[in-house]
Amino acid sequence: MRAVDRFYEKRWGVFTHYLSGIYGCTTSEEWNACVNSFDVHQLAKTLHEMGAGYYFITIMQGTRFLLAPNATYDSLFGAKPGEICAERDLVLDLYEALEPYGIDLYLYYTGDGPHLERQYGEKMGIQYEKQTCNGELLTDEFVRKWADVLREYSIRYGSKVKGWWLDGMYNYFGYHNEKMALYYDAVKAGNPDAITAFNNGTGEAAISKWYEKEEFLCGEALDFETIPKSRFVDGAQSHMLAPLGIENAGDWAGARWAKPGARRDHAYMKDFIDRYHAAGGVVTVDIRIESDGRLDPAQIAALTGI
Repeated sequence: MRAVDRFYEKRWGVFTHYLSGIYGCTTSEEWNACVNSFDVHQLAKTLHEMGAGYYFITIMQGTRFLLAPNATYDSLFGAKPGEICAERDLVLDLYEALEPYGIDLYLYYTGDGPHLERQYGEKMGIQYEKQTCNGELLTDEFVRKWADVLREYSIRYGSKVKGWWLDGMYNYFGYHNEKMALYYDAVKAGNPDAITAFNNGTGEAAISKWYEKEEFLCGEALDFETIPKSRFVDGAQSHMLAPLGIENAGDWAGARWAKPGARRDHAYMKDFIDRYHAAGGVVTVDIRIESDGRLDPAQIAALTGI
């Protein structure tokens, strides 16, 4: 079976943002304590009871802290193990907990690395002084270094990781096929069958193929509304990633990511995912996860039994 067909047959899965900033971790000690508290077996049991076919988790987003050890990343900053990468290999532990249930593991990676912490971004080659209309310029030097970090993860996990959702691959950051190819090749170095999606934004960009070789669409959306017109778009599997959570009062809709609560009830989500899959697509639902791996009860209820 082709990897993209396996993804399609899973129908729907869960995505969680597991990030240092969400849990208020600002030091190595706090980040390691957070990651060490994660109960992978309880999460796997919960996902199984919900009926999720696969699970996505973030390797990082924005800050210097990564979810699992990476010697390549440490070497870029002269860091000791555990200082900026978690000491625990949470990715490997997650795989071992999910695999008995037949739940596939996918990972989220960014295209802009630790850009929120300028001293780290500059050392990797980000040119903050040459900002575009929406962000900093990501140089060839940065892309090479950041792709090498991805390559180490990909080789370590091999076929244990079924695919990667690569965020921040925006054209206004300077991304194009040649730069994205470095990440694609890094993913394939560990698992030639791993599938990839390269995110160039929401709206029309989300339902269009961006990188020439990506196997599924990024599909970033803010709600569960639009049904795909076909299973494949220029050869890439139709896919949606959207948040189920409820934004705080006064927040804009984009603040729904990683939030608790359910804007859509069980009946709505079941009907939507059934229709989306019947039209040829796969639905990934972003929900809230606590530092110890617990999921939001309201979101569990909205998704269980779909």
